[in-house]
Amino acid sequence: MPPDHTERRVVVTGPPRQTRRTSSSYYRPRTEIDEQTTLGHTYVRSLMRTQLRAALTVFAVLGLLVGPLPLLFAAMPDARRLEWAVLGFGLYAPLVLLARWYVRRAERNERDFIRLVEDR
Repeated sequence: MPPDHTERRVVVTGPPRQTRRTSSSYYRPRTEIDEQTTLGHTYVRSLMRTQLRAALTVFAVLGLLVGPLPLLFAAMPDARRLEWAVLGFGLYAPLVLLARWYVRRAERNERDFIRLVEDR
């Protein structure tokens, strides 16, 4: 019998030529948040803290703006028209500006958070 000339495949095993990045060398904040790790919890807590700080700032300004009005109105008992003018027209513009500032601040906080998480 003649020798069989079929080709045989030979599998050579050895160490990989390139190593993959391990999770410690490749950092993904989004993964940390999705997996609810301690670091991800810290990221979300940081966002919530900045949003709370903006809300408390608005609340403090609103308190300083509206808080003294009852004392002002009590000091002038005969000025009913002035009270309605101040409440109806005088507070409208500051409240709108305050609300607008809060929304812009909250959106900026969220954009900063997304930029941090997406690593851009």
